[in-house]
Amino acid sequence: MTDIADGVRDHYLANGLTERLKTALSVLGPEDQRLTPEQLASLDQFHTLGLAATAGLAKLAGISADMSVLDVGSGIGGPARFLAATYGCRVTGIDLSKPFVDAARYLTERTGSSGQVTFETGSALELPFEAGRFDVVLLQHVAMNIADRAGLYSEIRRVLKLGGRFATFDVVSKKGEPHYPVPWARTPDISFLMTANTTREAIEQAGFHMLAFQDDSEAAKAWFTALRASGAPPSPNLGVVMGPDFAQLSFNLGRNLLEDRLGILTAVFEAASTNS
Repeated sequence: MTDIADGVRDHYLANGLTERLKTALSVLGPEDQRLTPEQLASLDQFHTLGLAATAGLAKLAGISADMSVLDVGSGIGGPARFLAATYGCRVTGIDLSKPFVDAARYLTERTGSSGQVTFETGSALELPFEAGRFDVVLLQHVAMNIADRAGLYSEIRRVLKLGGRFATFDVVSKKGEPHYPVPWARTPDISFLMTANTTREAIEQAGFHMLAFQDDSEAAKAWFTALRASGAPPSPNLGVVMGPDFAQLSFNLGRNLLEDRLGILTAVFEAASTNS
């Protein structure tokens, strides 16, 4: 497992990321100018459908101002900042990549939301939080990098309050092997895809009841088709985060979706008694 974690960490290494972000964001104004989540959306929503996916998942999960939310695999913090700004909730993000966490803290300072949003470096398989701490846990485009799904979903269940919500938006396998490289894996050795139904079974076995379960593959296909038709992406974009090959990574994800090799799952589960 250590070798897998090291491989995933290397994939998202992003050395010097904060400095690259400072340079890229200069087009939006001086360093002391406050930025909004919408201004950063093309840069910090590291998943299919972008900001719309985070907004839709939050609505489906029923997030409100009095809740404490955990974003597992929080990247550079886009979803966490959006949730805090939109709902007024408290959000904690955790990510395996220290450069991502450092960048997330920097961007959170730039948006003025450090009082509501915090980030920690750590593993989704060993969450550094006490049991029953959170009302909602979000997981967006993360599970594909984790081989131990039972461990992942059990840890999420552990940190959720009884009756809390687990909202996931992830890539699932459909037919055949995907074309690599893709955004979460340049090679197959750190890619651990499961089908939608197998994912559901693994989550339910960890102590959850399903509340919503939908296939958003067609919406994702339409989104990628529109991106291709629109030409070059706006600046700054995710290439700043993932490097010069991001266009190829993104192209292959769209190709895999359009060929039905991969699909997109959106689902919400309720944390049930672990004795049920």
